[in-house]
Amino acid sequence: MAQKTSQSTKGTFTREEVSKHTTSEDLWVIVDHKVYDLGDFSDAHPGGSVVLEQVAGQDATEAFYNLHRHEVLQKYESLCIGTIDGEKPEVIDPKPGDLSQVPYGEPLWLTPQFKSPYYKDSHRRLQKALRKFVDEDIYPEAQEKELDGTYISQELVDKMAANGVLAMRLGPGKHLEGHKLLGDVEPADFDFFHDLIVAQELSRAKARGFQDGNMAGMTISLSAVKQWANDTALRDKVMEECLSGKKFMSLAVTEAFAGSDVAGLRTTATKTPDGKHYIINGTKKWITNGMWSDYFVTACKTEKGHNVILVPRDDNIETKRIKTSYSTAAATTFIEFNNVKVPVNHLLGKEHKGFAVVMSNFNHERWFMSCMVIQWMRMVTEECLKWSHQRIVFGKPLIQQPVIRQKLARMISLTESCQSYLESLTFNLNHFSYDQQSKLMGGPIGLLKSHATKCAGEVASEAVNIFGGRGLTQTGMGRVVEQFHRTYKFDAILGGAEEVLADLGVRQAMRFMPKAML
Repeated sequence: MAQKTSQSTKGTFTREEVSKHTTSEDLWVIVDHKVYDLGDFSDAHPGGSVVLEQVAGQDATEAFYNLHRHEVLQKYESLCIGTIDGEKPEVIDPKPGDLSQVPYGEPLWLTPQFKSPYYKDSHRRLQKALRKFVDEDIYPEAQEKELDGTYISQELVDKMAANGVLAMRLGPGKHLEGHKLLGDVEPADFDFFHDLIVAQELSRAKARGFQDGNMAGMTISLSAVKQWANDTALRDKVMEECLSGKKFMSLAVTEAFAGSDVAGLRTTATKTPDGKHYIINGTKKWITNGMWSDYFVTACKTEKGHNVILVPRDDNIETKRIKTSYSTAAATTFIEFNNVKVPVNHLLGKEHKGFAVVMSNFNHERWFMSCMVIQWMRMVTEECLKWSHQRIVFGKPLIQQPVIRQKLARMISLTESCQSYLESLTFNLNHFSYDQQSKLMGGPIGLLKSHATKCAGEVASEAVNIFGGRGLTQTGMGRVVEQFHRTYKFDAILGGAEEVLADLGVRQAMRFMPKAML
């Protein structure tokens, strides 16, 4: 009988040799032509030892893949003691940075058989480098934080800052100058398709609460400082602090009284008699990253309109954690401003004209939210394609059921159509100035986001039906599906509710409707 070998000297065994190891203390199994010694592991097996004893000494490939993904084998690679003599593993063993080989597991531009007019070599370099960075550095922490609800580590923030990820999250612009970007992308070449890649690759951490906790607050607030700050010295200081990861920021617009109805804000900004400061009073609610922010880009009501003010944290600002249906790793916050004194040079945009700042700033937020939810649709569709080939029902794979193929067809169609819609608008973002984007793109982006999140709801529902009970379970095979079904509504609400954005899109279109057509 062959003896157990060390990890560095794995051996070869016959199936007859494996069949002799059938006790709980001496338990071997075969999975994908590899031999695993589970004797010391059986008591620690999450599913109990009995299920392992049922396949002791046997080829457990079908049983294993009917319950687990290949990543479980990768996690327990140390238990592998060799292979079956004359046989080779068949299942693909993905490495960090690899592209998915599942049909529709990647957008068409990353699929060898298809072409795209939008993406150049620099886009592909960025995607490849960022995929590896996400797999190796972001994914492990994201999974940990999603479970324990704690906030992103300074170590990971520093890594993202050093690789230009924080700067890239703000999109194209001069703020990228001086930053070394992943994939050796030149800052001057960085466009909205690079931006799209950043948004979609970061979503591959597959942790919805952490996804927002991963500097989303900075992404949607620092952009307003970059574009609208009146004091250039203040702007440059805050930009450097945040893009280096030294300071953190969030966007404080939403209130209990004013969500999508920004005009209904009650937080006030009143000038002091000497005209040198604003006194801010009020509350904000559902503010992403607010718990640990050093700055708050705050929308306020004035006697003549609205102001947007960069508010540094001080003792007169109180933050309280809000528990939501996704992880507290997002740092969702209730904020109270109690006579907070802020210098007037912290005003963003023009006095009493803050509504324009808020509305124009929404475009990039809604666009990158669309990027992310569409990527989630793709990841969930990929999970369903894998599962339907693995799961054996009534003696045959689930994929052989016509009703399942119909569901998959619908999910694929929704995902690909949304991606194409997104890429079409992204192409136009590359050809518009900021002012043109503010004038022309609010409606189309609003329609995109509204459409994408409605499609996401259908994908989430179909995915749960395909996975059954596993689609409602937060661990194991269906955890990505369960998470998406539980959290896709964040994208449907945050940044503007579906109905509000759909209406915005139509109302903007009506402004360009020629009277001669009536």
